Amino acid sequence: MKFRRIPDLPPYVFTIINGLKIKQRQAGIDVVDLGFGNPDLPSPDVAVEELSEAARDPNNHRYSLSKGIPALREAAASFYKHRFNVELDPETEIINTIGSKEGLTHLMWVLLAPGDTCLVPTPSYPIHVHNPCFPGARICGVPLAEGDEYIENLHKAWHDTEPKPRVVIISFPHNPTTICVDLDFMQKVVDFAQAHDIIIVHDNAYADIAFDGYSPPSILQIEGAKEHAVEFYTLTKSFSMAGWRVAFMLGNTEVVGALTKMKSYLDYGSFQPIQMAAAKTMASQPDYPSEASAIYEGRRNALCDGLNSIGWQVTPPQATMFVWAEIPEPYAHLGSVEFATQLVTEGCVATSPGVGFGESGEGHVRFALIEDEERIHQGVDNLRQMLDL
Repeated sequence: MKFRRIPDLPPYVFTIINGLKIKQRQAGIDVVDLGFGNPDLPSPDVAVEELSEAARDPNNHRYSLSKGIPALREAAASFYKHRFNVELDPETEIINTIGSKEGLTHLMWVLLAPGDTCLVPTPSYPIHVHNPCFPGARICGVPLAEGDEYIENLHKAWHDTEPKPRVVIISFPHNPTTICVDLDFMQKVVDFAQAHDIIIVHDNAYADIAFDGYSPPSILQIEGAKEHAVEFYTLTKSFSMAGWRVAFMLGNTEVVGALTKMKSYLDYGSFQPIQMAAAKTMASQPDYPSEASAIYEGRRNALCDGLNSIGWQVTPPQATMFVWAEIPEPYAHLGSVEFATQLVTEGCVATSPGVGFGESGEGHVRFALIEDEERIHQGVDNLRQMLDL
């Protein structure tokens, strides 16, 4: 049988390493898993307690609202005011999505059609690279760089692309490279959008996982951003609620309204007790993300200090739950898939090959900070014995 769209998706190279990890563990070999970015921290107690209580009420077993219950959207608005000092209308500027992956995927169907073009940083999280292709749009990669260099690359991509792009996807702090930006950078992105009448989609997945005093900005903090931008915010990392699938798209009223209309044909929202639990958690524990961030900072220090101590030079990231590491020179010829394969089979440490984030990610592997500090120390010891640095 011939399928549509699926054949255009490249092999998901992360499954190669994951399969090897599973095979090792089935053979009784302990593997320190620093591969898939699946948060291991428990969700807040208040979320679990509210979910349990709400789930016992039969009135919550019925269809919910695809845009999210009012209490959840109001909690998101209050949180954005607390976190970013951004005022949002819960009715017209916020929609709940079943995780940011769902929201971003359906947003691309709203904004793009066959023949359209979309600008995406390279390398990038695979969903950012391939989701615009589902509605038939064409991706134009923008080489990722620090600060003004990326803005210059954005302008060059605009001038070199035909037809002119309708959408720009960005995500800072960035996965996988961990590049961070400031409000001045966001101002330049908004200026770019205003100059070219283009929609900016900012995936703010790591808004709260930041270290050394750094505070990631929201693009919505920029005056005029709501005219050209929407932002995704998720409880996955900030509130350690990955499996709950709670996220929001916020910003431009027309785009929020369009996605609301699309979702009304696709779903009835997530299970209402989940929405109620998320609303109560955001309202009662708005500072919980700082607790999670402190744990990730300790893990970052353990991993980066450890890798540097064995001769694998890495720069500690300012944010995200990842470390983007250039493959050490003696092993660079292997490429990221083969090197990551050796790390898991010989060093018993699982990582993600850089090429899985696009060709420009080659030459790197990504570590995810999803094991505690003791396990990270164990992983570093494994690599010390395996690598000749």
